[in-house]
Amino acid sequence: MPTYIALLSWTDQGVRNYKDTAKRAETFGSAVHKLGAKLLSLYWTVGPYDLVAIIEAPDDETATAVLLQLGGVGNVRSTTLRAFGQEEMERIVAKTAG
Repeated sequence: MPTYIALLSWTDQGVRNYKDTAKRAETFGSAVHKLGAKLLSLYWTVGPYDLVAIIEAPDDETATAVLLQLGGVGNVRSTTLRAFGQEEMERIVAKTAG
């Protein structure tokens, strides 16, 4: 399944409700599962982003739905990256050999 890395920044609302962040993470994991994706990891970070989520989804549409639903709650804004594992990258590189 494709992997996505979501860099998350708290909104003003998210910061005001920081005490609920662990509970919100559990709720997010359940929502991801209901949409047919999987939350592999979630990290709280120091720096330009407040959290990093690693998600597997069957396709871009599902990943987008997951992140739209998350953003719609109003606690975070996201920047999402499609990540490629070693095997995927080897297949990509092999396609350039033609």
